[in-house]
Amino acid sequence: MSLFGSITALATPFTPAGDLDLDAWRRLLKQQLDGGTQAVVVAGSTGEAAALSDDEYQTLLRIAVETVAGPASNQPASNRRIPVLAGTGQMNTAKTIAMTRRAAAAGAEYALVVTPPYVRPTQAGLVAHFRAVADQGGLPVVLYNVPGRTGCDLLPETVAELVAHPGIVGIKEACSEPERMDALLALRSAGFAVLSGDDPTAGRAMLAGADGLISVGSNALPGSFRRLCDLARAGDAAAVQGWNTRLQEFYGFLGIESNPIPVKALLQRLGFGAGLRLPLLPLSPPHQAAADRLAATIAALEEQSSREAIAA
Repeated sequence: MSLFGSITALATPFTPAGDLDLDAWRRLLKQQLDGGTQAVVVAGSTGEAAALSDDEYQTLLRIAVETVAGPASNQPASNRRIPVLAGTGQMNTAKTIAMTRRAAAAGAEYALVVTPPYVRPTQAGLVAHFRAVADQGGLPVVLYNVPGRTGCDLLPETVAELVAHPGIVGIKEACSEPERMDALLALRSAGFAVLSGDDPTAGRAMLAGADGLISVGSNALPGSFRRLCDLARAGDAAAVQGWNTRLQEFYGFLGIESNPIPVKALLQRLGFGAGLRLPLLPLSPPHQAAADRLAATIAALEEQSSREAIAA
């Protein structure tokens, strides 16, 4: 199954006591399906993966696979409505391989593998790392570059060394500079997808040829981001600009504090979960009014995206 379009990096809902809110998780997954999301990421950075136990990771992934598979949870992967990507990146290669194998056993279709955070490997070390995960992890690998979080930048010339590996099938690039995206788009092929990891610049990236977006904002606005992606992939620059204008305040708000603090404030107002795990704290008091105001506009934006899609 190809990776394209609107892909949601799912937030993990918690109860007020700090446990997994599995009812909210199931409802969030259903909302994504209803909104037209074309794939989901479980336990990425937006999902607070570092704060999850192994058992919680397995539970979230199992329910996601069951939910997107529809009523018959044992049906083959080719019949699922949308693919599941599992966040499996760890600080070293052996742990990443073990996590990827665990995700494969749970039914994920792809591994989203971030560059190892904090340890700052060389570019040659990154090549060896990703090749080993692709060789031994048991899942197709989507590279994930987000140097602002990891302290490690996977350079385009390094990606060029990795694209020939049959088990490396794409990249999520969170650097927003057009030059970076242009360099990666030169590597794009039928077997290697280029995905934006930056909501505000994703429309521009897709108009330039990127395959899709792995989004934070689509947690709360799945229909709106699906519409943005459809228009961008169709090359409708004017309509993309219109949706970027509608979503501009959301883009700013989602970066106002560390991800996923702002998006979880919106999700809480929509009835999905109640908080984060330390060291992350809830949205600061000065930003609560903005969260209230933006949450109140979500239903209208989602309705507009639905009307436009039907009319198209």
